[in-house]
Amino acid sequence: MIKLQLIGHLGRDVMKKEVNGTSVFNFPVAVNERFKNAQGVLEERTTWVDCSLWDKENVAPYLTQGVMVFVEGTPKVEAYVNSNTGVLSGALRLRVFSLKLLSRREEEKRKAALTDVPVPEAEPVQEQPADDLPF
Repeated sequence: MIKLQLIGHLGRDVMKKEVNGTSVFNFPVAVNERFKNAQGVLEERTTWVDCSLWDKENVAPYLTQGVMVFVEGTPKVEAYVNSNTGVLSGALRLRVFSLKLLSRREEEKRKAALTDVPVPEAEPVQEQPADDLPF
């Protein structure tokens, strides 16, 4: 058996369909790779992997666009002819048997919001004289 492990972000919200009475959840995962090319210039490449998760109703509500996940499963490469261009292409598909949420979309939004907001300076604390205690 071939096993593939990926860490990436969901490209869109999960889509549910029924196959022979079993729920199947489909979602694309974007895996980013940074590397230096032959000229020493830093480049970034994104590989999209179509994932399918079978019969996991409890996880589906958390699979929203932008969430970072770790997925593990059995890969399959499928060839197809692009209907728009007529060019032979391929797709990497993964039947997921293990999934872990590494971030929540709300956390990603909060982190992005915090980086854009300037931090106000703290107000100076006024010290009370020792003989003026409130108790």
